[in-house]
Amino acid sequence: MKYTEKMSNKLNQLLEKNYDAEKGYKKAAEIVDNSKLKQFFESQAQNRYDFGHELKTEIRNYGETPEKGTSTTADLHRTWMDIKSTFTSNDEEAILNEVQRGEEKAVEEYDEIINDITLPPTTQNLLTKQRESIKSALQSAKNFEVVVS
Repeated sequence: MKYTEKMSNKLNQLLEKNYDAEKGYKKAAEIVDNSKLKQFFESQAQNRYDFGHELKTEIRNYGETPEKGTSTTADLHRTWMDIKSTFTSNDEEAILNEVQRGEEKAVEEYDEIINDITLPPTTQNLLTKQRESIKSALQSAKNFEVVVS
């Protein structure tokens, strides 16, 4: 069985966005001073790295070729984090707001793909597991925001 071209493109976009999130989390970990927040960001970067490899394997299992690299949108997002940190003296609350915004968008993107009825069950299960982990990270980011504000 193979993915449709449309599904293959969606999964490759999701793969890109996981790499983007990994880099964003790494950047956030470099910026913050709070050790618990730094540890959280490093852990999430590792999760997104793992998600990327799981997605690549799943894409290959269905006869498609995974793409490499990061998206232009995410590169702009990381640039915004660089600028924001310069002007706000590493404002952890602002960084957490950006993380939340990114994770909320990720959950929406996962939901869109998971709801596609042409998605094979193995892929649907993988994406559901990853989405739930992202939701958990989103809640953690909200909890951290309360602590740092």
